[in-house]
Amino acid sequence: MKYNKWRNFSFFAMAFLIAGCQSYEAKPLDIGIYRNSLESRLLDIEPVAAFAERLSKKYGTPSNFDISDGISPAEGEVIGLFYNPELRIARLEAGVALADFETAGLWEDPVFGFNGEEISSPSAPFSYGIVGNLTIPISGRLKIEKVRAGSAYEMQLRQLVNAEWNVRSSLRAQWATWVGATLQVELIHEVVEQLESIIAIASTLYEAGEINRVEHRLLQVDLATYKVLETEIKLSLLQEEIKLVSQMGLSPKNAKLLLSEFPEVPNSQVDNETIHLIDANTELAILFAKYQTAEETLRLEIKKQYPDIVFGTGYGSEFNDHRVLFGLKVPLSIWNRNQSGIAHARSKREVVKAEAETTFARLFRELTLANTTLHIKKIQFDSFESEIIPMLAAQTSDIEKIVALGEVDTFILLETVTRQFKAKQKLLKLNVDQMHAAITLHRILGPVYQLDPSPINREIRTDTLGGVQ
Repeated sequence: MKYNKWRNFSFFAMAFLIAGCQSYEAKPLDIGIYRNSLESRLLDIEPVAAFAERLSKKYGTPSNFDISDGISPAEGEVIGLFYNPELRIARLEAGVALADFETAGLWEDPVFGFNGEEISSPSAPFSYGIVGNLTIPISGRLKIEKVRAGSAYEMQLRQLVNAEWNVRSSLRAQWATWVGATLQVELIHEVVEQLESIIAIASTLYEAGEINRVEHRLLQVDLATYKVLETEIKLSLLQEEIKLVSQMGLSPKNAKLLLSEFPEVPNSQVDNETIHLIDANTELAILFAKYQTAEETLRLEIKKQYPDIVFGTGYGSEFNDHRVLFGLKVPLSIWNRNQSGIAHARSKREVVKAEAETTFARLFRELTLANTTLHIKKIQFDSFESEIIPMLAAQTSDIEKIVALGEVDTFILLETVTRQFKAKQKLLKLNVDQMHAAITLHRILGPVYQLDPSPINREIRTDTLGGVQ
């Protein structure tokens, strides 16, 4: 009776373990559904508005999220963090690391075996044995596996934070470029109107015989040239607009909602830039976490030298002689001792160390260049604003006084208008370049406080949340 109970328990345990396994379920890829959600993203903005409100309580982003009056640069950052396609992939990859962390350090599944023996003699009974083996992790390897998976997950989170930080910086820079392109269109449109007025005056002078046909034609050529330039600048504006909405993860039809205003230039004043670079740079943070993962990997490989115990028990019958079976297995680390895994992990740690050191050197050079670029652009902008622009304004004022006296020189008018356009164009470019340099400096230095990554999503969703600060 006792043996029957043991046999029944063995079969019951096997059936229970098999029933606990997961089953496969297909999930077809439907791009059509995603395309519909892309077109209607800003029609139902409440999820993004709720996300902005949640971020504002912790990270200082704009809490008043209302796109009915257009999308401001600050609101564009929130939308970019919410919909940016690269961030969506980064969050899903972090979800993979989270799944690895949650399932790391589990005991190995028990192994059940069955042996049977049928003897040819008609009088011999059927002999069989049922054995279950269980690995008992006495080496401590599973605990280190859990710690290593946690380090790997932290590294993935740092990658997500870095991706979000870069998206915000890239969005600010692209928004400044787009606003600059918008103002360029306004400038060239203004110049074309002024040139048309000059051509009208020149036509009158030509009919009066005060200028010859060659001079009149030269003025017409200049007007046609600037009209071609106007179409090129408009095309450039369209290209920058498409880049901007693409970074935000929106459809091109939503570009009409963008507000043409420069983004806020972040303040990058810190006491010690080198220390702040080491402590706050988001790219270095990835490598610090990667190095810790390499350390835990080496520790894990070393632990694999030490054996775990495999204990087995079961039930069997031989010649109608019922018996309970026991077994014990202990691997001996004599020749292999996981030397290959340890050597590989130790070498990998040195590789990551070198990668961190060379990355710091590169970032330090980029920091120096960004500071120098910002300083030079400020000097150039101030020089244009304080010296060249006032002189051109005085030139325009004098020409207007001369015209009021009845003296009209169309070529001086043309030269003044075109010089003013080029000066304003250069001033605008210097302003955008100055903003780009400030944004780059802020990106390299990193945030003034430690950022937490956005929520991790396990499944592909079209309303993925994301972003910080």
